[in-house]
Order: sequence, then structure tokens, then C-alpha cells
Amino acid sequence: MFPVARNAEELSAARENRTIDIVKRLGAISPHRIHLRNHPLGTPITVFNPALAVLDETVKLYARIILGYFLYVSAVIKIEFPIEDLYTGTINMCHYPGDIVVHPSIKYDVWGVEDPRVTIINNKLCMVYAGRTINYFNPHIRKERTLPILATMDEKGKWAKVCVFVLRRRLRSHVISDKDAFLVPTRSGDILLFHRPHMDDEEHYLVISKVPREVLDLIEKPTGTIKEIEVTDTKVILQQAPFEIKLGWASPPIEVEPDTFLVLIHGIDREIECYRVFAALIKYDKDEGPRPIAVTPYYIMEPKTVYEVFGDRPYTVFPCGMWKIDEDRALISYGAADSSAAIGEISISELMSHLEKTRIE
Repeated sequence: MFPVARNAEELSAARENRTIDIVKRLGAISPHRIHLRNHPLGTPITVFNPALAVLDETVKLYARIILGYFLYVSAVIKIEFPIEDLYTGTINMCHYPGDIVVHPSIKYDVWGVEDPRVTIINNKLCMVYAGRTINYFNPHIRKERTLPILATMDEKGKWAKVCVFVLRRRLRSHVISDKDAFLVPTRSGDILLFHRPHMDDEEHYLVISKVPREVLDLIEKPTGTIKEIEVTDTKVILQQAPFEIKLGWASPPIEVEPDTFLVLIHGIDREIECYRVFAALIKYDKDEGPRPIAVTPYYIMEPKTVYEVFGDRPYTVFPCGMWKIDEDRALISYGAADSSAAIGEISISELMSHLEKTRIE
């Protein structure tokens, strides 16, 4: 279906079904401690899968919420708090106001706005989320049920939806859904879309595609209309292990070397469909494109606290954010059992030492 990147098969085979958990848990925010300022219901039913940005010592979480279980329709709220709340234990006790900032409004997301990821492109905060399209609940249309949608800040500081990413025409009719997506800028000026199409051969492909540069114009000046943007040069980066059902991109990456990106990936095991996390290094070359150059041989995070093990989706840690806060520390924001928005901390040097065990060029 898609070409496979160099090193993908070798590194996929290097992974083992075990875990060395190196993520320090800092705490979690439960839905009853979030108070919506712009919706009369006041409190969400659940909150999970938060994106993350840390700006001026302020943590900004962009989390997925639902207000009822009937159709599980999601929106995204923004929660802000000082970073010190993570290190004083306040995050586990404090009540926080939240504002719904992105909600269903177009045919590409009418049944839900899911699993946001945020990155900075051209000094602007950009969000890619999975939109449940108008086809989502239609049993007669098993096509493009979810698609990646890009939103960016407009001149008034509001999130503006600017485009939806689709595969090339010959492949588009085979897409059942496409999610777990985010944008990554490169040193060469190319923009990459990390995403995970589910195709009608019933395979889930962990891929990276190239995005046309016109997206930069849409980021700078949102037009108020949604444009379909066709991605190209799609490559499979890694394949699931025999002990897994599928893989998915977790958090947007940290650039650890020029055009070398440290990224988290979730894997779903075959036994109880537990969500665990491993890491990879992705190298981008303008001529060759992206390729993996290292993976952690084992998972580096798995459900272990009660709020990760028990909830709406048991045994789930689902990172949607990673943000470097100093030379050796990064915060990870993740959904815990689809029932709370959690944050952990990881040592970058420790994680890199695990990656060096499989590194190839």
C-alpha cells in the first residue's frame, strides 16, 4: 500500500514485549475538578488525551472532553496552570477553569473533535486533531470516517480551522480512517505530517507524509474556509510487532539533533489490548525523506497507577504531548484510562541511552 522507509523492518524486529518504565508520574486532573466557563453543563463527564504546550512557565493543556456518553462526541478544552503545580502536588487537588476552544462545527468533524496535538510552526501554535466526519456513524459509507484537521490561532487569538489532510486520489478511496496526527517542521523548510491511516485492507500504517508549503500560508493567514490538502511521499516508518494489534503516533517530537526527532509511539498488545509506549528516533533527509534510526527495544511506559489501569478504557496510557522544559527534562501529557488528563516527566538523556542500544544510520 505504501513504500517502507529504510531501517523500518530491521528496527521493527528489534522490539521486545517487556517494559522498563522510566516516566515519573506527576499527577492527574479528574473531570470533576474542571469547571467549564463557556458551557452551561459546567463540568465534563470525562477529560483525557491532552496536548501540551509550556509557555512562560505556564502549562497549557488542550484536552479532549465529552459531555455525555450517548454518541461520545468530543470537544477540546484549554486548561492553564503554573508549572509549579506539577511539583508541589497541587495538580492532584486544585480545581481549574476550562474553556471549550475547538468543537464540532463542519462536515469533517461534526461527530467529534478528538486527540489534539500541538506544535509551533513559524512561531505560531498549531493544532492537529482527528475529526469524526459526517460518515462516522453511517453504516453504508466505510470511508474517511476520521481525518486529520489543522487549526491555528487567528488574529483574535481564537482557534481557526484551516484545512483537512487527505491522501492522494488513488489511495483516498481506500481510507477508512486517519488519525494520531501532528505536523513537524524541518530545517529544510519541509513540513511533515505524522499520521496513521487505517486502510480497507484492514491494516493500520504508521506513516509520515510531506505536506505542501501552501499550508504555511494558511497557518499565517486563515481564510475562514476549510481546504482539502493532499499529502504526498507517504512512507511506512515502523511496523507493529507480532505481540501487537497496531501502532499509533503518540506525542509530537523533540528535535534532539538537526532534523532528528525523538517521538513517542503507542502500541496496543494482543492479549488485553493494553496501551503501552515506546520511543523512536526519526531522521529526515530532504532527498531520501524520513527514516527511523533507533527504537527503544522495550516499552518505556505502561499503565501502573490506579488511574491508568481503571477507567473508561482500562490499561491505557495515551500520550498526546511532549515538551522540553530544560536541557534534560521533558513533560509528557497523556490520557489515563480515558478518564483523566495526566502529566509525567522523563529524562531525555536516560531515554536517549535506551535508544542508543538499537541506533543505526
